[in-house]
Amino acid sequence: MINKPKYSIWKNANYAIEGFFEVLKNETSFKIEIAITIVVWIGLFFASMPFIAKSVLALSMFIVIIAELGNSAIERTVDLVTKEHHTLAKHAKDAGSAMVLFAVILTILIWVITIYSTYFS
Repeated sequence: MINKPKYSIWKNANYAIEGFFEVLKNETSFKIEIAITIVVWIGLFFASMPFIAKSVLALSMFIVIIAELGNSAIERTVDLVTKEHHTLAKHAKDAGSAMVLFAVILTILIWVITIYSTYFS
């Protein structure tokens, strides 16, 4: 049997917080996405729209943040394995970037649909 450390929600939460701040410190794109999210949340606070629409728009911002964290994890893992150019490493990093792109597209679609259904239907 493998000697696994005992599960602790507090320890795991601390790892997650450390990971968040490490990415925030070292990834420019993540800093930009966090800044945009904060500005959007402030704007939504003052927006004249139903609470449910504000909630959908505010929560949709997490889609991009989650995708960027996943992309950062992929990039760090690939860089740990090899710093040399390798086709599979490129494919892994490109797939991570595609994840972020599709997250951005999904978030934009959520915004368009929510704003349209709030004001034009």
